[in-house]
Amino acid sequence: MEVDDRFLELNTKTCVVLGGRGFLGRSLVLRLLKLGKWNVRIADSANSLELDPSEHDSLLSDALIAGRASYFHVDVRNKDQIVAALSGSSVVFYMDYEDSHSNDIYLSYMFIVQGAKNVINACRDCKVRRLIFNSSADVIFDCSRDILNGEESLTYPWKFEDMLSDLKAQAEALILFANDIDGLLTCALRPSNVFGPEDTRLVPFVVHQAKSGLAKLIIGNGENMSDFTFVENVTHAHICAEEALDFRMVSVAGKAFFITNFKPMKFWQFISLILEGLGYRRPSVKLPCKVVWNVLLFMKWIDEKFGFNKYNHSTWAHYIQLASCTRTFNCSAAHKQLGYSPVVSLEEGITLTIKSFSHLRKELSLASFTEFTDESKADKLLGGGRVADVLLWRDEKKSFTCFLASSLLFYWFFIRGGTFISSAAQLLLSIIVVLYGYGFIPPNIYGFPVQKLSVTAFRQSDSVVRDSIMTLACLWNRGVHNARALARGEDWNYFLKAVAVLYLLKLLLERSLTMMLGMGLVFAFTAFFVYEQYEAEIDEFAKFFFIGIMELKRLLASHLPTPLMSFLCCDRVPHQATVSKR
Repeated sequence: MEVDDRFLELNTKTCVVLGGRGFLGRSLVLRLLKLGKWNVRIADSANSLELDPSEHDSLLSDALIAGRASYFHVDVRNKDQIVAALSGSSVVFYMDYEDSHSNDIYLSYMFIVQGAKNVINACRDCKVRRLIFNSSADVIFDCSRDILNGEESLTYPWKFEDMLSDLKAQAEALILFANDIDGLLTCALRPSNVFGPEDTRLVPFVVHQAKSGLAKLIIGNGENMSDFTFVENVTHAHICAEEALDFRMVSVAGKAFFITNFKPMKFWQFISLILEGLGYRRPSVKLPCKVVWNVLLFMKWIDEKFGFNKYNHSTWAHYIQLASCTRTFNCSAAHKQLGYSPVVSLEEGITLTIKSFSHLRKELSLASFTEFTDESKADKLLGGGRVADVLLWRDEKKSFTCFLASSLLFYWFFIRGGTFISSAAQLLLSIIVVLYGYGFIPPNIYGFPVQKLSVTAFRQSDSVVRDSIMTLACLWNRGVHNARALARGEDWNYFLKAVAVLYLLKLLLERSLTMMLGMGLVFAFTAFFVYEQYEAEIDEFAKFFFIGIMELKRLLASHLPTPLMSFLCCDRVPHQATVSKR
């Protein structure tokens, strides 16, 4: 056993993982340590290495104690720090730096482009043999066209919509151009939509949108395809690239390779699986991409106009582009030249990712358990009967039929022309003629049976008639009671409300009764359905609006004269006294 350990020590090589504490860097460090043939130098921007609670008593912790792993503080803008970390190593894996994702153009340029130049020069000074750069599939995407089964022959776009993709493409070009200079061999990997445990971008961003309610929206038609890559497959591809660069230099050196899971899927299907796995609803409401893009441009203009800087517009723009475009890539070159194949399937990767983000899972409250068993607020407002089923679109065919019939009646009485009485008379006459003609239709026409209407179809039971009359009587009595209360002046608040409603109704009717009824028809068949879908968000907005109204009322009351304020506060006393006497 001692002989084996000594032999292993003699054959151990030293590599450096630049950005070793980032999302991809951590996964690569663990994979290198598992292979057992590497001394791993972890280089990152933090002044010292601080292990997470989950990393104590782990493979990394043991490797640090045994000396198989070490940490270097490196700022890629400082070449001397890079040289100190690279000295004596044979391979450099250049991963993402978290610091590079900033809205500051100059800072991003210094980290990505100037950092790439410094890494190249440091590798040449330290006689490093191989440099593998973690690039991105975004470097050949210009946001203006879909990419279907894209290959490495695709060129860089003339213009990028995303600043970070532009800078990343410049860094990749510099590293590939540096191939075979002073004995340095380079290559670049272009993973597409990397995800996995400890993801710091895609999954947290999607969950954040789900918590805000925006993840219910589907940007575009929802049919666009995308390639996703599990994090362990990306790190495995880096190991394959290093080995291929060592043995098959001509076919690998100076080239870039797309890395995916070999299994494209609909972008919104992937998002739905992640959200559903974490307890959120699947996206369901489709919005045209142009509408979303115009809203984003408007919000950007508002922020620039008033200096809010509330939203990260570049992140949103990149997400919209990913969410609405097809982007799939051909990985046959990576499979053939690097020997790469996914080690974790897409389905398993999604399952592992969901499991790792259990802390972001939606909290299950009592409302969550009753959401599908108890009736919604919209259902309660509508009485939970047939009307509720129609207006909430429980049966789409039935609801559409009712909407179409209501629209035809609206056209017949209000748009077609003529008085209400003449329209009603013509409608009744048409119904009588149709029913009379329907009675002469034979029960069978060319083999197709014709269902006849029975006489009982036009009859109503005594209980239905009695309930209808009682409902009308109750409404009449309630109206008389309210009118009597208004006439006696028992409740001035109620009187003012009634006057305001009647005056508002007068203004609306003066404008256009037809337009108001048409808007009411559309409102009835859409508002309740929308409210049921976004009940929590609308209730939150209504609560905020109500608090604002009450605050405004308080401010107005504080500025009213004292006698008028006393009169308004005491207007209920006579009414309460009358009630108590009764």
